[in-house]
Amino acid sequence: MGDPNEAPVVRAVWPEALAASVSQRLAAVRERIAHCGGDPDAVRIVAVTKGFGPDALLAAHAAGLGDVGENYAGELLAKRGAIGEAGASMRWHYLGAIQRNKVARLAPFVDCWQGVCRAVEGEAIAAHRPGAEVLVQVAADVDSRRGVAPAEVPALVASLSAAGLAVRGLMTVAPPGARAAREVFRRVRELADALALPERSMGMSEDLEAAIAEGTTMLRLGRALFGPRPPARGAPVRLDPAVEPGGDALTKGASSSAWRRLDGPLSALTSTTL
Repeated sequence: MGDPNEAPVVRAVWPEALAASVSQRLAAVRERIAHCGGDPDAVRIVAVTKGFGPDALLAAHAAGLGDVGENYAGELLAKRGAIGEAGASMRWHYLGAIQRNKVARLAPFVDCWQGVCRAVEGEAIAAHRPGAEVLVQVAADVDSRRGVAPAEVPALVASLSAAGLAVRGLMTVAPPGARAAREVFRRVRELADALALPERSMGMSEDLEAAIAEGTTMLRLGRALFGPRPPARGAPVRLDPAVEPGGDALTKGASSSAWRRLDGPLSALTSTTL
């Protein structure tokens, strides 16, 4: 018998059925893209695994998806460490609000920072990852909680470029409704064209048709690939030093956070305090 005081190790596991499900859903997404006149091979799909466990990332990788997105720093770092070598071959997009006190820990692992809204955020990224790829988030309307007003985008793009960052394009989160979403996507496309920026990160699971119609180059998809997110149990994940990238497992010890399996087709990430 093992030492009862020894911290158990929780490794990322995933069933073949999950990989098959993601592959089927990905095929359906590509059919949706083609049906509305888009080129499935020309649109980058970012698999967004917020709330799902590392098995979802491994399933996305097995389905041939090389781009993954996370909204929370703790989830990105923990999952990156949990899936080992597979994580090193993926392109990681950070989609959440950029908190300057977390940039240093994220910088070695984030390949694209989506959602830069302020020059000070860019300065923090440039300090820890010179030349990093970034997208500027454009506010959908005056009531948007995040994003830059369209009139302010050119100045921010110039500031970020001057800081040594690679400003690749713009991103936005559209309001509900196909007509409203399409109008926002059109404005962002026109703004990207005016600034000669190649990337337009527009469209999620529910509005990808409107985004395709307006020339998106990148879709951020969660439910369309993985189904409904499992219900959260406990508080959001808190990163423990034991789960930093670099190992092949997450170690759960006293007063630390870990992965916990949930019932259902996917595992979710929750905080567990012993």
